[in-house]
Formats: sequence, C-alpha cells, structure tokens
Amino acid sequence: MTGPRISTAGDGWEDALARAVPSGDRTGGTHVVGVEGRSGSGKSTVAAQLRTALARRGRPTAVLPMEDLYPGWEGLARAPALLREWVLEPLARGDRAAWRRYDWERGAFAREWTLLPGDVASGGVLVVEGCGSGSAAGRGLLDLLVWVTAPDGDRSRRLDARGDASVYAPYRRVWAEQEEAFYGENRPLEHADLVVDNPAR
Repeated sequence: MTGPRISTAGDGWEDALARAVPSGDRTGGTHVVGVEGRSGSGKSTVAAQLRTALARRGRPTAVLPMEDLYPGWEGLARAPALLREWVLEPLARGDRAAWRRYDWERGAFAREWTLLPGDVASGGVLVVEGCGSGSAAGRGLLDLLVWVTAPDGDRSRRLDARGDASVYAPYRRVWAEQEEAFYGENRPLEHADLVVDNPAR
C-alpha cells in the first residue's frame, strides 16, 4: 500500500522527508533510501534536497544515481541486479559498498571501484536515486522507498530542458518503453513508504 504524501509546493517538505528516514542501529550502520519515479519527475532534485536536509540534522549522506549503474541506454532492466550485488547486499551484511561507474562516453564500466564514503559507511545514509532503485529484487533491503511524481506536462518540459537533452532525445522513446516494462513488472509505487508530489513551480 502506498504511504503518506508530501508536496514540494509546501514549506519544510525537505525536513518532513528527512524525518521519515529511519535512524538508530542498523546492520552495517548505513540506512538506505530509494528515490523512484518516472523520467522528469524530479528525483535527482528531491534526492539532493534530502541530502541537504539530512546534513542539517547531522547525518552524513551520499547520493548514488542509478545512472552510474545503467549499462547503456538499454540497460535499465539489468541495473537493479548490479545495485543489489554491489551495494545493497554488502550493506545488509555489514560490509562496505563499492560500485563501478558506467562511463557513458566509453560505453563501458570503469575499471576502478568507487567506495561508499567512510562517514556514510559508519552510520550515515545512502540515497539511491533513479528508476530501478525500488525494484522488487532490492526493495526488501531498503529502509525507505520514496516515489516522486509530477504531472505529465511538467515531466515533459523538464526533459526538454535537460542540459543533455540533445544527447537524450534519440533515446527518449526507448527509455520510456523500458520504464513502462519495469514499472509494470516491479510496481514500486504500490510499495512506496512515502510519495512526494513534485509539480513545477
């Protein structure tokens, strides 16, 4: 069942969202938040604001964009397994997470591994932002799943205004088709702990 709603149109929504992130003891020490939603809904903005609000509360926080884990423009379906293997399962075991960032220019994953920052690994919060962060395979290892939503018109305008819009444009349709398939199979909205309404202002 979908959880309560917060609107970015209201004052103090970032702090309300930060208060929803569990605290206290956790195996491995790192609490994990998934920030899900369709393209253009504003997931990255919500994740960045959540990071700032958590920092004000003295909670070290890092943001992992799912874009770091997609193996190319047709890689959405494969990314949740990488998230689980490289990040969620190690954290659940009490180990330190590490992942290889996908290099979009080279079309391959980097050889070097990126380690979760030490202060986050020892009691902080990792915010995983992007489509695929709330997959059925991984959401049992999340402490909080957030769904970000916005009107279709707002989402479309945001996508048109992206800094990389010209690069994204040829893949926009194929990505939308992958999103439809992913959400049809995984249904993260139905399992969200909290919904953030994020209309344009």
